Amino acid sequence: MLKFYYHPAPNPAKVALLLEETGLPYEVVPIDTRKGEQFAPAYSALNPNSKTPALEDGDVKVFDSNAILLYLAEKTGRFLPANTPVARGELLSWLMFVASGIGPYSGQAVHFKHVAPEPKEYPQKRYDYEAQRHWRILEERLAQQRYMVGDTYTIVDMAVWGWARALPFVFGEGAWETRPNLKRFVDEISARPAAVRASALKDRFTFKTENDEESRRFMFPTLAAMAAKA
Repeated sequence: MLKFYYHPAPNPAKVALLLEETGLPYEVVPIDTRKGEQFAPAYSALNPNSKTPALEDGDVKVFDSNAILLYLAEKTGRFLPANTPVARGELLSWLMFVASGIGPYSGQAVHFKHVAPEPKEYPQKRYDYEAQRHWRILEERLAQQRYMVGDTYTIVDMAVWGWARALPFVFGEGAWETRPNLKRFVDEISARPAAVRASALKDRFTFKTENDEESRRFMFPTLAAMAAKA
């Protein structure tokens, strides 16, 4: 049985959605990142980057959410576009766009808006601008077609969905007002039975929610180091 190492965050959510869509049997192993469980030696052996998610499939170990999506899609032969060079190129391009742009810039925009100490005007503006720019590209893409790769629901859509649900937290309550196509996209996927089950996965476990000194030490080691020197 697959072992899925999970914390309730955008990147694990993508994988949870695909696992539920495929119906593959899997065991959830909760990793409480606010308690530092991602740094345990046994977990670091699975994911040297000490982030969630990770996946074990027998002797196979896969980390990084987008790598896991691609691995499981190829394993099952599902949620991939037509097997043509054109469609494959689109799939890989947009999957990596989410991995290298959407996730990092959205995450840093949130960090500098809600967590980083002053002064933070320049990095806050930079990451907010880049996050806005990346999401605008997806909004324009989805204005032209139902899904990210034409009319076929694929792992790219799952990757976008994982982060898109957090848009109000990234940009504020008016995030959907200028992104109607992303809102349509998120609502459609969120209504899928697999997405409902994936979203409910967090309720099966108790994760730490307090953003106390211990949590900041594990989640934001740079801040902890700065505080220690102060």
